[in-house]
Amino acid sequence: MALTDILNFLCLEDGLCCSGQPTEAQFAEAARQGIEVVINLALHTSDNALPDEAGLVRTLGMEHIHIPVVWEAPQPADLEQFMDAMDAHQGKHILVHCAMNYRATAFLGLWRVLRRGWNAEEAFAPQRQIWSLADYPVWEAFVQKALKKTSG
Repeated sequence: MALTDILNFLCLEDGLCCSGQPTEAQFAEAARQGIEVVINLALHTSDNALPDEAGLVRTLGMEHIHIPVVWEAPQPADLEQFMDAMDAHQGKHILVHCAMNYRATAFLGLWRVLRRGWNAEEAFAPQRQIWSLADYPVWEAFVQKALKKTSG
């Protein structure tokens, strides 16, 4: 089994990957591959969510952070909590996931722009590989508002 078997898996840079919902076996593989921190942006009720993901991840020796982001209504506080978690774990191998890797790629794009100074075109390239913000107006508005807040 390879990490690339996880739904919509992308490795953005050394030590930073994102994906849709991993299975129990895929979390075990992530631990074997050196992932140290798992950040879950999905709800407990999301498709294919594991009943005790946090317990499983901790049993495998990884830290688990759950920031439940409602798909229909992402909030600035969710993004702030995510960016703080990313900043606090710099230098560690991180897997950010949600149900489909939509929330994860959007939040990672924003983190790269807002906290690491990337240009938006490059920061959101992984997101565009999987989905289009234009197809989800709530998310397009959320991303644009977050980007505008920092440039305005």
